[in-house]
Amino acid sequence: MSSRIKLWSHTKLGAQKNLVSSNKMTATVRFTAAALLSLAVGGMMLGGGTQAFAADKKKAAAKEKNAWIKICDDVKLKEVKAKKASSKKICMTHHESLSARTGTPLVSAAVRNVSGHKVERFLVTVPLGMAIPAGVHIKVDENKPVKIKYSFCHVAGCVAETQMTPDLMKQMKAGKKIVIATIGISGKPIGFPIPLNGFGKAYAGKPIDSKKYASARKAMMLDIRKRQIEAAKKAQAKKDAEILKNADNPRKK
Repeated sequence: MSSRIKLWSHTKLGAQKNLVSSNKMTATVRFTAAALLSLAVGGMMLGGGTQAFAADKKKAAAKEKNAWIKICDDVKLKEVKAKKASSKKICMTHHESLSARTGTPLVSAAVRNVSGHKVERFLVTVPLGMAIPAGVHIKVDENKPVKIKYSFCHVAGCVAETQMTPDLMKQMKAGKKIVIATIGISGKPIGFPIPLNGFGKAYAGKPIDSKKYASARKAMMLDIRKRQIEAAKKAQAKKDAEILKNADNPRKK
């Protein structure tokens, strides 16, 4: 057994507990991302968020078909050996899973295409606190895992990237999910499942309005923040009620 397969097997087995513990949140996170897409494309109101997932499973399942989006922007890039920067169109077919409690990114993946470049890149971003030398293993359904190296880290996480091969593209278009597996600095394996629903359609289709998407994302973050404040108020009210109850009914010595 090669070292690559050994690491993947170890990661897969060890990550099962982590995946089980995160499955409940995963459903909520995926719906949140789908709702964000609907808002960006159709101008719909975000509405009930996680509550809507529990109340309307059929609606959530329909939106789950769009787990990926495509965003394009024109940017100024200076090529190697070029005297000045030139305008390039960069398109990202992208998926992002967010924490339903905090709104922070849990994992993201993207296919990046730069106009004038024949080679596309596949990028994944995982949270900080990973073992950099271990790299990242990506696995589509039951296909052979592929190891990719970390490129850099920033405040939002660590990025690993590789060339987007025809084989990986074919797997993602036909697959059901891709698992991003890595090792935490504690030595424990961590797995991040990403649905591939709608990947092929998003990749081949037209990009969404990036301004509407940014606006929708901001609205979602504000909604999450509002729920955080409400939850904190309820927790404090419960704590205050317990203090008053204990004050009114002191224990007898």
